[in-house]
Amino acid sequence: MTTFLDRKQVTALFMIIATLCGMIFSPIRELLDSTQFISACLILSAIILFATSAIPEHVTALIFMVAAMLFAIAPAEVVFSGFTSTACWLIFSGLIIGIAINETGLANRIANAFTGHLDSSYLKLITGIVTMATLLGFLMPSSMGRAVLFIPIAMAIAAGCGFTRGSNGQIGVALAAAFGCHVPTFAVLPANVPNMVLIGAAETIHDWAPMYAEYLLLHFPVLGLIKAALIILSIIWLYPDKPQRSNTQVKQEAMTPQEYKLIIVIAITLGFWLTDSLHHISAAWIGLTAACFLLMPGIGLVDQKSFNKLNIGSIIFVVGILGLGTLINYSGLGTFVGKQLNIWLPLSTEQNLLSYLTLSITAFITGIFTTLPGVPAVLTPFAEQMSANSGFPLETVLMTQVLGFSTILFPFQSAPLMVGMQIAKVPLKHAAKLCFVLTPITLFILYPLDYLWWAFLGWI
Repeated sequence: MTTFLDRKQVTALFMIIATLCGMIFSPIRELLDSTQFISACLILSAIILFATSAIPEHVTALIFMVAAMLFAIAPAEVVFSGFTSTACWLIFSGLIIGIAINETGLANRIANAFTGHLDSSYLKLITGIVTMATLLGFLMPSSMGRAVLFIPIAMAIAAGCGFTRGSNGQIGVALAAAFGCHVPTFAVLPANVPNMVLIGAAETIHDWAPMYAEYLLLHFPVLGLIKAALIILSIIWLYPDKPQRSNTQVKQEAMTPQEYKLIIVIAITLGFWLTDSLHHISAAWIGLTAACFLLMPGIGLVDQKSFNKLNIGSIIFVVGILGLGTLINYSGLGTFVGKQLNIWLPLSTEQNLLSYLTLSITAFITGIFTTLPGVPAVLTPFAEQMSANSGFPLETVLMTQVLGFSTILFPFQSAPLMVGMQIAKVPLKHAAKLCFVLTPITLFILYPLDYLWWAFLGWI
């Protein structure tokens, strides 16, 4: 006997019904106007579907956008704002570059060059993948771009080590690449979108922005180096495996003209990405220019047949996530949450550790409801009041947001992480499993370590 819903979908439906009932009968109902209440119910329902993966993420995104339009809670330019976002087009261009890397054989060539150095042990392999992904954060300004560029290469390395699809080794390499490209690089100033949202908001609202070096010194030792080590150890523990060493040396064929052409395109693209502070051209438009060249008939490297392999679902998902964040701000829910937080938070000028943990965990919890880029958008306007209540300098209050949006509990909070897992074609449940392991370690070990490091540097 077949059923219409599987266990995961039934669980998600029950959670949505329970959440909506709780919203209806809670005091919050009286604090929100009708539009805000409907928006909150829709946003929470979408978050539950994203968190449980009860249905494909791009379907959840489509349902969210359609429902928002049917209930008329925001205009189309808000609901579909993701299509005009640079993130959307950076993903598109990155996917095109990723297809070209695979189709030309360049991914396999690079993978073969590294496989012989990394396949002697699983620890060495995962460490190498995470290290390469993290170092890319110093070169490329977008974690989304890093993911679409590096993950195909990492998956080719996994295949070269003898890992089959669905094996622990294949999943482990995918997680190492996706998390390595994204999580440790929150400690590098221009490397992720939430970092830049924070800096932009802090400069606009409070007329302050950290320098590259001081931001790196403050965050990279703990949130970069130690967090990367935790990612490596967690993957090895959760997905143990052993790479197969080939006794025969792989003979590389001579590079093809297509590979040379792609290397030139990637080199030029990277060059413009690295110098964006000079020419001020968005990374998205640089990537889109490269994608257009790669798609040109007779000139490019991605033909119609290859283009049909484009993962449209990834784009739809990101558009939906961005629209969700925009709706939070448009509806006033972000402002509402921020004001309530300032009332409820147990901040004290006499208990530095309590205030530090309160601010950091507040940013972490905010990210669950607003996605990661929404953390600085919601909390930065209230930083001055939080500074007065805690006794911390304004700069310290602003920097606690980094601890919050670099701690990911659910994969749906991070578009680059979601897209990375889709590119690797690894089920999202594995990313969620790693998040659930890393989050308590971060909260109970890394947050206190960061407090000691900040105190040593004089920030507290």
